[in-house]
Amino acid sequence: MKHDIEHRADIERLINTFYDNVQADSLLGPVFNDVARVDWPKHLPVMYNFWEFLLLGGTQYQGNPIQKHFDLHAVHPLTAEHFDRWLHLFQSTVDDLFAGPVADDAKFRAFAISETWKPKFAGGHGMRLPGN
Repeated sequence: MKHDIEHRADIERLINTFYDNVQADSLLGPVFNDVARVDWPKHLPVMYNFWEFLLLGGTQYQGNPIQKHFDLHAVHPLTAEHFDRWLHLFQSTVDDLFAGPVADDAKFRAFAISETWKPKFAGGHGMRLPGN
């Protein structure tokens, strides 16, 4: 039986699994690995802190996450498809690993991030529905 996201170790498991999925993804992997050339040992602890801050009230996160994405967008335009795929991978990773109110909050917060940022990069708003 799955448990909810309760501890820093749960956040680390979620983020590690999610970014393993991102790196293997045919759309997102090349953006993260080849264009952004993410320094994973440096990036992952920042993401642990970010999600721990959002979900468990952690206090270690400092940063401006959207600016890094603007910088990336200037080199490799981010599209609605990128944001939709990111959201799908994040939410499916949460569903694969956890169940409970904090897991639901994680999925909602990822949705909110995606839907808030998508128009800033790709124009328009709202998640694209299949066939549209």
